[in-house]
Amino acid sequence: MKILTVFGTRPEAVKMAPVIKELRKHPQHFDCKVCVSAQHREMLDPFLRLFGIAADYDLNIMQEKQSLEYITSTILSQMGYLLEEERPDFVLVQGDTTTSMAAALAAFYKRVRIGHIEAGLRTGDKYQPFPEEINRRMIDTMSDLYFAHTQEAKDNLIAEGFPSDRIELTGNTVIDALLDVAQKEMDFAGTPLAAVPLAGKKVILVTAHRRENVGRPLEDICKALQAIAAKYADEAVIVYPVHLNPAVQETANALLKGHKNIFLIAPLDYVLFVHLMKSSYLILTDSGGIQEEAASLHKPVLVLREVTERPEALAAGATRLVGTDTKRIVDETSVLMEDPQAYQKMSHAANPYGDGQAGRRIAARLLKEF
Repeated sequence: MKILTVFGTRPEAVKMAPVIKELRKHPQHFDCKVCVSAQHREMLDPFLRLFGIAADYDLNIMQEKQSLEYITSTILSQMGYLLEEERPDFVLVQGDTTTSMAAALAAFYKRVRIGHIEAGLRTGDKYQPFPEEINRRMIDTMSDLYFAHTQEAKDNLIAEGFPSDRIELTGNTVIDALLDVAQKEMDFAGTPLAAVPLAGKKVILVTAHRRENVGRPLEDICKALQAIAAKYADEAVIVYPVHLNPAVQETANALLKGHKNIFLIAPLDYVLFVHLMKSSYLILTDSGGIQEEAASLHKPVLVLREVTERPEALAAGATRLVGTDTKRIVDETSVLMEDPQAYQKMSHAANPYGDGQAGRRIAARLLKEF
């Protein structure tokens, strides 16, 4: 069976790597080809090296200030030629990026079967997150196999009329990658974290970059970080790896640069970031994947969004929605900084996202198709 995996961003690389690794364990059954769009060139390449993935095809689409229309149309056009050349039995896409949506659409046009890894996520609001909510709905509509990471995601698909015998409950592949990396030894000496005084401090890790938060919401988040830094000046450090998006860089630097216990750093490679999460006291993020990863590391997460497609962590008590209101972010952070019982309750919540065997289950289901 010829499998073409397609991805283009850092989170996709992390989540697709365990699948590629597992497929390549069975060369007698699978001919696994890798195509990257390079939707996020600088952030993607280090992860390909980390996981030892060599791309068979590199669309190399990234441009400065690229629009969604450009990403979609360019991938759609280039994938059409690639699918004609390779004629795969299955195209595998992951999650809800524009790369995944456009690749799935190209495969649909060529009548190639599609497998959707991390299928079934929903917020119910087409603009939150944007454009991911519509991307994943479109991918699910076009897919032939659905790899759902939780029972709730599977239930969403069944409720929408997708056939249950085409849905495989796998757990999330990000846990496969996370557990593999987290068990490795790490020394921050000689890394961008060497200059951050982590020892003896409560480390508050921040990531904020989503399209819907760029502008006023991100400004309000940064104002909250100012207040938190001042309130806990002697006991906490805030570490914010700032996304390469120029609009995010501009806001973060304008409002946060120069604060003595706020450290704005460049995006980290995956190994460093996982170990920074391990060293953190709590995490403030608008990321989707970090909501899953932090639960596996038993780190409380305050989600800087109004809605989330990952309600399992909310139900388990591992995450809490706080939105982008400055006061609410400060208040919720203060609770976790000052109330040991509240902190223990969140940090000891059960992880609902899997046991590190998702890649194996995905390969097994594809083998069953073969």
